[in-house]
Amino acid sequence: MLLLLQLLIAIFAIYSALRFEEETRLLVPLACLVAMLVISRIDRQRAEKAQARKVFLKAELDRMREKEAGQSKDQDFFLIESLLWPKSEILLIDAVHTIFRNLGFKVTTGADYGTIDRILRIPRSGSTFGLEILMTERGVEGNHAKLQRALQFERGKKEGERTLIIGSTYVHHPLSERERMSDVTPEAMDFLTRHRLIFLSAHQLYQLWQRAKEGSLDVFEVFQRIHSHPGGIFTLKGF
Repeated sequence: MLLLLQLLIAIFAIYSALRFEEETRLLVPLACLVAMLVISRIDRQRAEKAQARKVFLKAELDRMREKEAGQSKDQDFFLIESLLWPKSEILLIDAVHTIFRNLGFKVTTGADYGTIDRILRIPRSGSTFGLEILMTERGVEGNHAKLQRALQFERGKKEGERTLIIGSTYVHHPLSERERMSDVTPEAMDFLTRHRLIFLSAHQLYQLWQRAKEGSLDVFEVFQRIHSHPGGIFTLKGF
C-alpha cells in the first residue's frame, strides 16, 4: 500500500513538472519528494517493528517448545501466539474459541446476546458462561469498553449463567515479565468485585489448556469452580 502511494506521488510530481506554471512547477515536485521520503521512513519503521516482533515471538515459542518437550503440535503454536501475543482481537477470540472447543466445551457465538463474544457451556452441566474477550498492551483499566459490555450481559443474564472476562494483557511482553505484573488495575478490580464479574487471564487459560492436555487436572471441574467464584480474578492456586 505504501509503495503504491509512493508511485502515485512520483507520477503526480512528474505531471506537475510538465503541466503546472513555473513557480508551482518547482514547489510541487519538492513537496512530493519530501512526502516520498516520509513514507519511505514510515515503511522502514514498520518493517523493523515487524522483524522485531518476529524475533521476539520466535524466542518465546522456542522456549515453550523446549519446556513442553513435544507435547504441543505445530498448529498449537499459532493458537499460543494468537492467545498470548495476539495481533488483533479477532485472532484472540478465534484462538479462545478453538482452545475451548478442543478441551471439549460447547462454544457458540454470542449473536443472540448482542454484547458478548462467545457463549461457553460446561458439558453435562447447566453451567454457562458469557465470555467477553479482550486484549491490552497494559493491565485492564476500569474504563475498558469490554467491561461495560460484560456488565450489560451480567445485568440481563439468565439462571445458571455467569460472566467471564478473558484478557490477554501486556501483549508485547514476554511471559517471564507478565508474571510480575498485575493483569488489572485497582479500579478495574473494584469494578469486577462490585459487579461479581470473573476475570481469567489468557496466560492462566494457556496453563489450564496445557495441564488438561497432560491429564493433570479435570478442566470441567476447574470451570465449575470458576462458575461459583464470587467475582474478581480467578487464579490456578490450589489446583
